[in-house]
Amino acid sequence: MGSFSGHALPGSFFLVAGIWWAGKYSLWHATRRNKNIGSTRLSSRASQRLLEIIESSVILFFSIVGILAEQFIANGPKFQLYNVTESHWQDLMNWQHSTMYLFFGLAGAVSLIIHTTEAAPLALDRLMLAIAFFNEGFLFLFHLHGRTMLDVHVHQLLLFAIFGEALVAFMEVFHRGNIILELLRCTLTILQGSWFWEIGFVLYPPSGPLWDLKDHNNVMFVTMCYSWHLAFAMLVVSVLYYTVSCVVRSRLKRTPRMEMGLLKTRERDPESEDEIL
Repeated sequence: MGSFSGHALPGSFFLVAGIWWAGKYSLWHATRRNKNIGSTRLSSRASQRLLEIIESSVILFFSIVGILAEQFIANGPKFQLYNVTESHWQDLMNWQHSTMYLFFGLAGAVSLIIHTTEAAPLALDRLMLAIAFFNEGFLFLFHLHGRTMLDVHVHQLLLFAIFGEALVAFMEVFHRGNIILELLRCTLTILQGSWFWEIGFVLYPPSGPLWDLKDHNNVMFVTMCYSWHLAFAMLVVSVLYYTVSCVVRSRLKRTPRMEMGLLKTRERDPESEDEIL
């Protein structure tokens, strides 16, 4: 992670995750709100379960890619934790980043088990996600010793998004399906992703002059810039939610009356699909 590409990689992961979650939760909420009009195949229990399985598999895959990238790319430790010959720890920064990816991989693996078997309670996937975000913030909190002022500050700003996501995901354990909490987590995930990219541009600019990491004016600017990133994340989630809601409502209004009657009959099932997932 001590490079521009090293920050762009996790940043891209979180951006994709935030946008995906925003679209998925907006779709499910829109179909739930418009059940009096009709339904869609994407809102069925089987389809939702399939999407969860695919999502969990992708998270697990990206986590493995992140671990391997930290261990083997750019002279990583190659799974050697301690150098016996020189008597020192081997590339602890890479190991910390690998540990961060490990916990997200565990969250993906647990979610995969939950949605493919009946071996664990459903709420455990949100709990593992909360633990993964908390672990990420915990690692970054003790990742800044001896760094320059601006370097420390941009990482401290990142912690607001990370610990915020951990708290929101933990609240979802008890309030699953709450669209406000879900969209808030999406917003913070996009914020974290875009801010990872910003950190890369500040600390390892691919072009242009280098930043003065000891200038207090730069600290003030990146703080303001963080607010802009938050506004950007809120805008992206809002646009996605509005677009998906409009598309779903428009499509359901065009559903033939006979098909709508059949769908409404199916909706009399006392066990709601959205309550399951």
